[in-house]
Amino acid sequence: MREPCPGCVAPYGYHNLMPLSTDANLFSQEVQRANVSGNLDAPEGGFDAIMQAIVCREQIGWREKARRLLLFSTDAGFHYAGDGKLGGVITPNDGECHLDHNGRYTHSTTQDYPSISQINLKVKQNAINVIFAVTAEELYVYEQLSRLVEGSSAAKLSNNSSNIVSLVRDQYNKISSSVEMKDNRTDNVIDVKYYSRCRNTNGALQQTNRCEGLKVGDVVTFEAHITLLQCPTDPRDWNQVLQIYPVGINESLTVDIEMLCSCPCEHPSDPEYRERADECSNAGTYKCGICECDGTNHGQRCECSALDSLLEPGMVDACRMSNASEECSGRGQCVCGVCVCERRPSPDELIEGKYCECDNFSCDRPGGLLCSGPDHGRCVCGQCECRDGWTGPACDCRASNETCMPPSGGELCSGHGTCECGTCRCTVTEDGRYTGRYCEKCPTCAGRCNEFKHCVQCQQYKTGPLADENECATNCTLFVPIPVEKVTIDEERNDNKCTFFDEDDCRFEFSYNDSDQDKVVVTAQEERDCPPKVFMLGIALAVIAVVVLIGMAILLLWKVLTSIHDQREFARFEKDRMNAKWNTGENPIYKQATTTFKNPTYNAGK
Repeated sequence: MREPCPGCVAPYGYHNLMPLSTDANLFSQEVQRANVSGNLDAPEGGFDAIMQAIVCREQIGWREKARRLLLFSTDAGFHYAGDGKLGGVITPNDGECHLDHNGRYTHSTTQDYPSISQINLKVKQNAINVIFAVTAEELYVYEQLSRLVEGSSAAKLSNNSSNIVSLVRDQYNKISSSVEMKDNRTDNVIDVKYYSRCRNTNGALQQTNRCEGLKVGDVVTFEAHITLLQCPTDPRDWNQVLQIYPVGINESLTVDIEMLCSCPCEHPSDPEYRERADECSNAGTYKCGICECDGTNHGQRCECSALDSLLEPGMVDACRMSNASEECSGRGQCVCGVCVCERRPSPDELIEGKYCECDNFSCDRPGGLLCSGPDHGRCVCGQCECRDGWTGPACDCRASNETCMPPSGGELCSGHGTCECGTCRCTVTEDGRYTGRYCEKCPTCAGRCNEFKHCVQCQQYKTGPLADENECATNCTLFVPIPVEKVTIDEERNDNKCTFFDEDDCRFEFSYNDSDQDKVVVTAQEERDCPPKVFMLGIALAVIAVVVLIGMAILLLWKVLTSIHDQREFARFEKDRMNAKWNTGENPIYKQATTTFKNPTYNAGK
């Protein structure tokens, strides 16, 4: 196992080579230097790597307020909990971080692989979206795995990994363009149903926990309807905490649920249980502080007779806004044709109106403040009534556009956006996307890079269309570049970075700052990054010479092999000739001819 394959290092569980960083060059170098290893079976210990990459938040460098993506690329299956017994490891995985100071996982041989449920739990707790980029032969297995790991997806990776960038981009677009609501309920005691209009703000509510096709700036609202299905048998479970959260985003809504499953005051044995009580006009039972009226009376104190309601049929209808609405809007009782609104636990929260249709507490609460606070507005009948200087549905928008004006002056939002709610909403143009508080930045725009390019070339490198000294001095009078070894920018000073390749295929960088209208400061790379020169004629001649030499070597080899073959055949012929047992001057098969005469007429007996 010290060298499982030629040139391979010994097997290891997980090695964190570098924390999350914006240094793409360092990342590329670490990937190229990554050691290749091997194991004794087909599945790999990728679950150990996923677990450590999730829970070792400081070593990895996960940010709190960021969407977190974990890319897992492989061409093999995976080991999971229980497989460690094959190697004598029986201690279950504890789901904790075990990286040493070099970033190596230290518990590969002391605790088992994580289970799928452990991976799913840690993914939910840390709000991480996992992308499984696997080859075609393993795609089906990881598609099944992604159904068990919340917020994960699987995609096909080409054999040479050439589509890795487009694969990550496509999967990220799918993740970022959708919002899915989940909760942490584990039993059948409560039921949670989600409703949303998604992007159709004027449409009807639809029962769904997922909205798709979203873009930057889109706002969607979900409603969660929580229903108690049954009371748990154990009273300790009558108080629960429900977490509602969007998948892959590190935010959640905490709902404290108190289940009223037992009220002793409802039983006749309670001292406060009184039938036909004075508090209920002697027409109902007083229990738990309220009246339960008999069949002939109704009202908060059972003061209204059903016979009166029969004599006046419109009495109950007078407590409804319309035939389709609830009695007293579902927030009060109709007492003799008049709505008596409910009282809230907080004395500052009031339900008012003829039909109990108004309140002063159900308005929007940005930042947890009703109508953005008393200085911004107050809640009147479910709508925010804004004070002077504020506007918007929640009174959180300034009525003026002063906050959208750049401190240095100029146009509203620097002319690259619109002022909405006192904040600049930057536009996206063909040149690029503008950013910044006042839309003053455009990292993807060319800016004045093309304008300064030729002057930087001629002044710093003596190249480009203005390489002539006179032309350079005539056309480039706005600035003189400051040479530095490496170009860096300071975003607070609004520096802009430019990168180009010249006619020699050399790369050079420079930055400029034109915040001062009377002066432009340019910092240029001291030396260009040029590829090594290639002598094409020499390469061509060398190729021709190599081809000729190879041809001659092949002919010489053929001649040598032919000569050796001929010599062997001639030697075999000589050997056969020497071993012959007959004289080569006479034919051993030849026999001299003989003649026999016989007289047929001669008879010796006569």
